[in-house]
Amino acid sequence: MNNEAANSLYIAHISVHGLIRGHNLELGRDADTGGQTKYVVDLAVAVGKRAEVDKVHLFTRLVDDPDVDDDYAAAEERLSDGAAIIRIECGPKAYLPKEQLWEHLDGFADNMIEFFNAQDRLPDLLHSHYADAGYVATRVSHATGIPIVHTGHSLGRDKRQRLMATGMSSAALEERYNMGRRIEAEEEVLANASLVITSTHQEVNEQYEAYDFYRPETMKVIPPGTDLSQFHPPELGEPPTKVARSIRRFLDEPDKPLILALSRPDPRKNIANLLSAYGESKELQDIANLVIIAGNRDDIRKMDEGAQSVLSELLVLIDYYDLYGKVALPKKHLSSEVPAIYRLAASSRGVFVNPALTEPFGLTLLEAGASGLPVVATENGGPVDIIRNCGNGLLVDPLSPDDISAAIKKIILHGDTWRKFSSNGLKNVEARYSWDAHAKSYIKAIRPIVQATEQPSFSPAIIKASRRVNRLIISDLDKTLLSDTQGLKELTRLLREKRKESAFGIATARRLDSVLGVLKKYDIPRPDILISSLGTEIHYSPDLKPSVDWARHVDHNWNPKAIRRILDQVACLSPQHDKDQSQFKISYHLNNAVDDALNYQDIVSLLRQEEQSVNVFLSNNQNLDITPARASKGMALRYVAQLWDIPFEHILVAGGAGTDEDMLSGNMLSVVVSNRQHEPLQNPSDEQHIYYSQKSNALGILDAIEHYRFFEE
Repeated sequence: MNNEAANSLYIAHISVHGLIRGHNLELGRDADTGGQTKYVVDLAVAVGKRAEVDKVHLFTRLVDDPDVDDDYAAAEERLSDGAAIIRIECGPKAYLPKEQLWEHLDGFADNMIEFFNAQDRLPDLLHSHYADAGYVATRVSHATGIPIVHTGHSLGRDKRQRLMATGMSSAALEERYNMGRRIEAEEEVLANASLVITSTHQEVNEQYEAYDFYRPETMKVIPPGTDLSQFHPPELGEPPTKVARSIRRFLDEPDKPLILALSRPDPRKNIANLLSAYGESKELQDIANLVIIAGNRDDIRKMDEGAQSVLSELLVLIDYYDLYGKVALPKKHLSSEVPAIYRLAASSRGVFVNPALTEPFGLTLLEAGASGLPVVATENGGPVDIIRNCGNGLLVDPLSPDDISAAIKKIILHGDTWRKFSSNGLKNVEARYSWDAHAKSYIKAIRPIVQATEQPSFSPAIIKASRRVNRLIISDLDKTLLSDTQGLKELTRLLREKRKESAFGIATARRLDSVLGVLKKYDIPRPDILISSLGTEIHYSPDLKPSVDWARHVDHNWNPKAIRRILDQVACLSPQHDKDQSQFKISYHLNNAVDDALNYQDIVSLLRQEEQSVNVFLSNNQNLDITPARASKGMALRYVAQLWDIPFEHILVAGGAGTDEDMLSGNMLSVVVSNRQHEPLQNPSDEQHIYYSQKSNALGILDAIEHYRFFEE
């Protein structure tokens, strides 16, 4: 890492899903365009203003889709002098919901690595937002050594628990939300992050506690800020805005106090319960109007299922309670108009209501408070901290319409209460929740992480070993390269013919001494690069000595004594022979007859609960191998590609399921030969980079070379 100066930080934020740009954020367009998109943009701008920061890049997905604005297809967008959005390709260019992005995230990570390789320095820090970005950050960190800071925003285990409480089945959750992959990604990033930034203490004490790799000592509460230049109290003589006129046209008596709700149309936001509370209270209807800003819509019938359900229910309830002339439900608004909406409600001496079933933080409460608008908020989640710190409203049970109604009436009907909450919000939001204060605390929290990160060093011999090639063919050994004598001879002849332009490599679970015996037996050319022992060792020609640089890289947080202490107590595991162990690989036999109750996932959870950040490989349901978190065949291959400056698209990988999978993922050109196609890949990656050959072993590799036109420009 080229850490140029102590006061010259380069920070890379990652927020993959949704639609992110520097102006007119489409908040509430769908489930993926909520508060996170605004948070990451505001955070990038605020941190980019700090004197200690050289630049901030916010990495997100490039979207080139006629159904969305052209802004999202721009590869780079300046946010300020110190910050910019960088858009990276991630699977199809069409706009996709986050649940459909998982199979494309390896490609996103590879594209980020190649972006960094083209820069004059690596970032000092990766800050991932949400589980999908955590997945990406973990892979980029393993390949580069850049430390990770993570913000979850919302958590899969908490969401699963709450949705199952509504009656949703585990199978339905998995089908709709890909919950298993999300939670696994969250566990993995928690195991590898140097710091987890949360918005509230409730997240630390209740939500993260449900995870195996729970380390509260690595978690810090830094609440988001509020842009006080946008969110401020009404000004005398402020002219009515277009959005104010669009709201007033719904109302028979538009000068009454406004009860304001503002969120995306998501069932978890619980807007229907607020509408029911209003519909059930004649007194509320007499004293105030209800304004619901629930995203933007053209045609409800064309919206996603969740938004359709929410908006349809709202319209039905308005009709059921006959609330025409009392409720405003406008179809459209710009994000730039949101501050004026708060001021409109504040000038009417109204109240803002957030009735969500649970709210991870509650940025809208700060925006309302900064506008002088008192709040009523859910008692579940972040609002607890905000109301405690700001004293600008009341907490309620979001499932109780009576509780919601009583709190609203208490504020609107009692002038002293309204004035106290309004004044407290104006004073305390500025004092406790400004972006300037947030950025200052943020830099203070991350600086020790950056300073503690060792700078990688690479021996000149390693880089020289590349022989200036611009292509690489790398194969698993036993199940892929071997067993077909004729095919192996043909492949060997081609490799020797192309030695001046293409390197040849082997990636295997075998140890070096075992590989050398196989190479001699089958007359296979000595590889330019040999990745052995499940990616824990890299050997370069001509002498094939282990790379000291790679050993230093993978030794990060590796604690073999603790791992053996933990697993030696597991009855169904017995250590393999000493010859099958190595410095960075601990191997066991799995005896299911001894203990059928313990499975692979139990072992992974056990190690995480003991704070061991490792990779766990299970082969043939018999052999269990533990390696450092940074060590795998795929990570070793990416490490070599960076050192040798070979684009990932110029690497052909042959392998199959199991320990080869992360080599096949991402931007590598991959082939699964016919004799390995009975092994289904656990998490199939972007299919355009995987070729399933109808030929076996080495003949399948030759087939892939022809399929990809590998040696053609």
